[in-house]
Amino acid sequence: MKQAEDILREVVSLRNSLRPVNRLPPEVIALCATFVSDNDPKPIFSLTHVCRYWRNAIISSPRNWASMGSGWKRLVPLCLERAGAVPLIVNITVSDVGRNEMFLQALLPHVYRISHLSLTGYPSIEGVADDLPGFFAFPIPNLTSLKLEQATQPTEAFPPNQIPAPPLFRNVSKLKLLHLTRTPVYPAVFSITSLVELKLIGYTTPFHFGRFIEFLQSNRNLELVTMDLRFAEGSIQVAPERTASLPQLRRLAFTCGSATDMRGLLSCVTLRRGVSITIQGSRSNPCADLASFLPFPCIPIRELLTPITIIKYRVSPRRLHIFSGEGELSFQSPKTGSMYNEFNLFDTGTVREFHVNTHCPNPGSDYLSWPLRRLPALEVLVLSETRLSPGSLFALANEPILCPSLKTIVFFDCQVTGDAIRELERVLAKRRDSTAARLYRVVIVNNTCALPNLQLIHQLRTIVPRVDVGVGDELPDLS
Repeated sequence: MKQAEDILREVVSLRNSLRPVNRLPPEVIALCATFVSDNDPKPIFSLTHVCRYWRNAIISSPRNWASMGSGWKRLVPLCLERAGAVPLIVNITVSDVGRNEMFLQALLPHVYRISHLSLTGYPSIEGVADDLPGFFAFPIPNLTSLKLEQATQPTEAFPPNQIPAPPLFRNVSKLKLLHLTRTPVYPAVFSITSLVELKLIGYTTPFHFGRFIEFLQSNRNLELVTMDLRFAEGSIQVAPERTASLPQLRRLAFTCGSATDMRGLLSCVTLRRGVSITIQGSRSNPCADLASFLPFPCIPIRELLTPITIIKYRVSPRRLHIFSGEGELSFQSPKTGSMYNEFNLFDTGTVREFHVNTHCPNPGSDYLSWPLRRLPALEVLVLSETRLSPGSLFALANEPILCPSLKTIVFFDCQVTGDAIRELERVLAKRRDSTAARLYRVVIVNNTCALPNLQLIHQLRTIVPRVDVGVGDELPDLS
């Protein structure tokens, strides 16, 4: 009986090896496991129970076991054994670990191998060394990413120079990514010159403007900067006389609570052409703040985005994204205001694509008229997740013909009904007399809405030369 059972198990194993998925190389199976979880090994353990082939492939790949966290302390020793000598990604919630001796004893001999370290849930950065005894007694020479999230607001955003920095800010000469959430920016951080990405999030304690500008200038490798902060009152008035040049910066995203902070930051920083800029304000209309100090420093922003080729607008929640061939400018606000009023800040004569998402039940039948009158070179109109009310498309039949260069209309995740098709047919009839204003393509792509029935699609194809219909969450090529 035992021999028969062994043979049957062998038959099952051979049958599994003939399945198409098990004909994939073991490297591919191991790679698939990396997409299951970023820092939690438990789902990967489930994959090792699928079959013998999967188990051998996944266990033999050290990178699958290099990510570990304090949430599964008992699995850390096994993960360290299977990770071999590859760099480690460690995520620790300090309040959960406490003084867990088993977790610390397993991890301490391998601290030097950590390349990505995330610490959250601690009351103060000064006390982390006491919460994790012995953890910072060893250098971390290969640390390239450090994320710190303090549970409480610091008393000072910039501690005085005489206060020594915590041990974790020492010996970080290879650090490229630094994310600080409600964590004091110690003077030792200013000496880190290898940073490529910086995030400062969640601060209510004001920053000194001049010191912050000096910090940006001292890091000549910075490419990505994200800030959610406010500056100390009066510190902007004593800003450096010369603007801080940051030619290497590729993206600047900041949330400012006042027009003064926004004005001070933009006027004291010189950016190269093509930088992607995102401005998010707590007020109802951050663009009004930007317009309050025109023409300076908005003229440099206009130059960064000339010519503007794509505009994406979402009414609720309020977002405006403006793209050029070399850069991007985004405005975001949690509250709604008058529609499209930000368009007055920019030259829209070169816009080729306009994406609008009203995402509200009754936007009004003429909500497209205002922007279309300001987009004379428009070639592609994308109605994204828009609830089409009766008369929504009539703006395209206005006299004189709006957007004579318009060639493509896209309904992206819209409920295209028979009434909408008939309305589009009347619009096309109005534009048919003008060869320059004739539409050549209609695209219908839905992900959550039902596609129109075949009869409606056939009806549409009798009036438009090209109709593309599909299912997905991304737009096709509209060129």
